[in-house]
Amino acid sequence: MRDFATQMEAARKGIITKEMETVAKKEYREPEFIRALVAEGKIAIPANKNHKCIDPEGVGSMLRTKINVNLGVSRDCKDYDIEMEKVMAAVNMGAEAIMDLSSHGNTQPFRQKLTSSCPAMIGTVPIYDSVIHYQRDLATLSAQDFIDVVRLHAQDGVDFVTLHCGITRKTIEQIKKHKRKMNIVSRGGSLVFAWMCMTGNENPFYEYYDEILEICREYDVTISLGDACRPGCLADASDVCQIEELVRLGELTKRAWEKDVQVMVEGPGHMPMDQIEANMKIQNTICMGAPFYVLGPLVTDIAPGYDHITSAIGGAIAAASGAAFLCYVTPAEHLALPNVDDVKQGIIASKIAAHAADIAKKIPHAMDRDNAMGDARRVLDWDKQWECALDPETAKKIRDDRSPEFDDTCSMCGKFCAVRSMNKALEGEYVDILG
Repeated sequence: MRDFATQMEAARKGIITKEMETVAKKEYREPEFIRALVAEGKIAIPANKNHKCIDPEGVGSMLRTKINVNLGVSRDCKDYDIEMEKVMAAVNMGAEAIMDLSSHGNTQPFRQKLTSSCPAMIGTVPIYDSVIHYQRDLATLSAQDFIDVVRLHAQDGVDFVTLHCGITRKTIEQIKKHKRKMNIVSRGGSLVFAWMCMTGNENPFYEYYDEILEICREYDVTISLGDACRPGCLADASDVCQIEELVRLGELTKRAWEKDVQVMVEGPGHMPMDQIEANMKIQNTICMGAPFYVLGPLVTDIAPGYDHITSAIGGAIAAASGAAFLCYVTPAEHLALPNVDDVKQGIIASKIAAHAADIAKKIPHAMDRDNAMGDARRVLDWDKQWECALDPETAKKIRDDRSPEFDDTCSMCGKFCAVRSMNKALEGEYVDILG
């Protein structure tokens, strides 16, 4: 029986938990370093006490940048076995978190399967599940109905929940007044907005925030404060609606910390490259260093089918500027539910962005594999290169599909290979090109 409710409470009592020790080992840090920053709220360790198989991760700007993968069934794609295949593929490719965004069918067995068999952090958006759980239209649900679903997810072992607490009835007037190009593109945010419009009531996740905090404290669930007003196109980036919501999220962060509840804060969205760094710094100031979880950012709106690339560009800038957690984006973004190959491409793109940012931030040992790759390439050790590669299967397949005439070259350069020529020249050997 542990003598603390949450990781944050333990940290504030001076207790180094087994989860903190695990995170410290992974991050090449001292356990006390992790404990101190968990106590301040600058590192979150989402680890529901009912998620027994979790392999804990720390989320914070001074740690390795983490990757989240969104999955789940919908009315048009409802095969849970395929979704579980995607889950395991994502974990094997290095995703630290899985968000179950299922919006169809009996969602609880799948959610429970995740928390009983998946070692990654598991996140959900309870408002999605509310309509499905009760099988009733949105307008017929009560505030208590929403809160009860948050509790259900907590009991099921979910490690973090995205709650759109930061929009209020005032937001309705702002959206109408400021004439955003894309209005609200957050699925959860739009549901809260619609519910407020239809019922005339205040946002239940804001009005009953203290009750929600008690649930999160009981099960050690981390709140991921959703950004309902995140920009859905470049034109809406950094506007009044986005920034005012962020200010409110800063207030809600402080209230959660007062209850020893861990917090992550969600961020943009679609955003021009030149605004990303400033947004990271604004969030860090307003939310007092709470880990920032960014959805992209996508740096252009015109690349459907390639949004894993637009997201990786923005994600690298964001993480290098202080974001702690990247939500992957696949080539299917804006188009369809991603298939297994889309998931792979999205994860690899996000891992590249995260890794590049970690190098820029000088995270301990971030460049070890890059240095090993440089050594392997210098001596043309192909097997070692596969070991160092983020996606060795694809790299090896490309080389095998276009095999060179000579093993110590590739089919691009052949004997014109600079590495081969330099090795021979430095060893005093004859550099043959045409033979």
